[in-house]
Parts: sequence; C-alpha cells; structure tokens
Amino acid sequence: MGKLVVLSVLVVVLAAFVGERLIAFRNITLAFRELTKKHLPNCQLIEGIDFGSEDVFILEEGLAFISTGLKYPGMPYNPDAIGKILLLDLHSGVHPVELNIKEDFDTSSFNPHGISVYTDERDGSIYLFVVNHPHGSSQVDIFKFVEEENALLHLKTIKHELLHHVNDIVAVGLESFYATNDHFLNTELLQNLEVLLQFTWCDVVYYSPEGVKSVMGGFSSANGINISPDKRYLYVSDIMNHSISVLEIQKDHTLSRVKEVAMGSLCDNIEVDAETGDLWVGCHPNAFKFFLNDPNDLPGSEVFRIQNIHSEEPLVTQVFSDDGSMLIGSSVAARYGGKLLIGTVYHKALYCDLS
Repeated sequence: MGKLVVLSVLVVVLAAFVGERLIAFRNITLAFRELTKKHLPNCQLIEGIDFGSEDVFILEEGLAFISTGLKYPGMPYNPDAIGKILLLDLHSGVHPVELNIKEDFDTSSFNPHGISVYTDERDGSIYLFVVNHPHGSSQVDIFKFVEEENALLHLKTIKHELLHHVNDIVAVGLESFYATNDHFLNTELLQNLEVLLQFTWCDVVYYSPEGVKSVMGGFSSANGINISPDKRYLYVSDIMNHSISVLEIQKDHTLSRVKEVAMGSLCDNIEVDAETGDLWVGCHPNAFKFFLNDPNDLPGSEVFRIQNIHSEEPLVTQVFSDDGSMLIGSSVAARYGGKLLIGTVYHKALYCDLS
C-alpha cells in the first residue's frame, strides 16, 4: 500500500509539473496574444521573394543584401526553398537579383540564416558574413562582394565547437565577429525541453583568427545581434525572454551587461540605424501560432523602433503590425530613407513608406 501511495503522489506531482510547464510555455510563446492591425502606407510585396527574407543588411548607397530559403529545424519552411543571397537596389524598385557565388563552394547545401557586412576602410571592399546551416550544421562563410559582377567570391568557411548552433552574427573585422547561439542542446526534442524548462544556457561567442571564446552567457535563446554606430555596445535579442540586452564591449572582447529593454514580443533580428542609433526590430507577436503554422490561424508580424536605448527611459514604438493576412512571421526590419524593408523567416518581404 505504501508503494502505491508514493507512486500516486509522484504521478500527481509530475502531472502538476507538466501542467505548470505547459502554461509557462504558452506564456513564453505569447500564445494568448492577439494583434490589432497597424499598417504602413504604400506597402508592396517584393517580387521574387516567396521563401523568406530572414535577414537584411542595407549599405549606405541603398543596396540591400537579403538571405532567403532558410530551412531551420523546429521552424516552418517550404521544402522547395533554395538558399540564396539576393541583392535589392532600393533606388530602382522591388526586383532583387540573385548573387552568383564564385569559387569552390557547395551551393546545393547553402542554407543562409543571419548576415552581416564588414567594409574595409583601406580600400572600401565589402565582405559579407553569412551564418550557414548545410545539412543542419552551423558554420560561418565569408564572401567578398563583387558589385560589377553581381557576385560573391567565397573566401573562407569557419567552424568551431563553440559555434554550435549559430543564429546571427555581427562582423567587426576582416575575419572577426560576434555570434549568437540560440540553443545549447543538439536535438530538436532536447531543444524543445530547453524552452519548456526555461534553461538559460545560450551565449554570445567572439571569433577571431587569434582565438575563440564565449563572452556572455545567461540567455534563454540568443537571437539577433548588432553593434552600436560607435562600436562600443552590442545589442542582443533574448527572444524567449522578450527582451533586448545592451552589452558593453571590453578591451579583451568580453562583454558586460548594461541593461535589458522589455519588448512584450519575441524579437528576432536587430538592425541599427547608422544615422540615429535607433534600433529596428522584427518580432513574432505570437510564437505559438508561428510554430503551429496553421493556415487557418496564421502567425502575424510586428516591427518595433527603439529610440534612445541608452537612456533611462528608452522609447519603444510599435511601427507595424499584421495578423498574417499581409505578412507572416516577420524576422527583420531595416529603414532606408523614408522607407522600411520588412523580412520574414519563410514568407515574403514587404517594402513600405514610413509616413
């Protein structure tokens, strides 16, 4: 009888624990949140982008690099998607071209995720850093942009055990960068447990040819990353914590926490306005819907602008929101002039007037 009592108690405790974790998971994913549409004027879908525009980087002259075709474990994607880097001239319209990849590079397994650009001040050469997941692995590929040929010249592939589940990247040198790991464990089942149990095991890694090290941990899922115009601070989206972390870069490339800004949404990639220092963030307003990907109850999209992030009271403004009828699963937003380019994980891309 005693064993039966103990077993019954264990079953009740386990059921209570599982129930509490499931409620916590629904809260983490904002499963109960509904959106009110807040559209921008003169929005148009970008022709030729049907399988995602996960990350974007816009050069000063208005050329936008766009990663498309991401197939990522645990997230919706189109099986017909092909990994590409697109180039869009924001002055000439909404007709992107595919950049041809030159030299010895396996384009058949190209699976681009986060991207970043480094410009060599000595000669103006532009280098594109791409988080790549061939066959489900993680690596960083560095390309030189050859504008006159609409091409990318592959220079180097970087792999390291600390770069085990990379999501996004910010380049800080010809071969140096900071990168985020959005999971600690390897299999999809264990990664789901990470979220369910709210482990904070994810980190930011600094890589250079001289060495690699984890420079900041304690994230539930480190996602988008970018750098301030003065190169003193990094901004990291802890997507499952619904917050943006401000981190100060130290002389030894380690990071110190300055503050966190609550977002109330699951924010993905971060773009930094070089003129104003404002952050533009593409977010998932209801990640529960995003993971379910129910065509009858589509996940929406949301864009925030963060002004004066280093002040005591940063101004966080919802600039755009949609229930999925126009744009599904926004992952990035970048301003250029009076326009806003909004990308998605696996859907389309939108180009709107800001006023």
